[in-house]
Amino acid sequence: MNTFFLDSEQPWEDLGAGIKRKVVGYTDELMAVHVCFDKGAVGVIHSHEDHDQVGFVVAGSFEVNVDGQIRVLKAGDAYTAAKNISHGAVALEDNSILLDAFSPQRREFL
Repeated sequence: MNTFFLDSEQPWEDLGAGIKRKVVGYTDELMAVHVCFDKGAVGVIHSHEDHDQVGFVVAGSFEVNVDGQIRVLKAGDAYTAAKNISHGAVALEDNSILLDAFSPQRREFL
């Protein structure tokens, strides 16, 4: 764990299909991650058995599906997906960025 996150010093991890991420910070019980999408990139609908998630739109816009409810979210908007709630997103603009917060941390991201 790093005490400070300096964006310019942290490289993006390319996940493929127009999506990349940077782990911003974490503890055992909390993790924050920047996720950047190209226009049209899809965060497929899924759920987490062990993690609650809040997704905050930092830049751009997304069509977000949470438990079958679909909304267009823009910078400053957010969604919440508790454990076992299905969710996914499609980027509507290039360089659309989410700040995903997970509780507890996503160990597989480290």
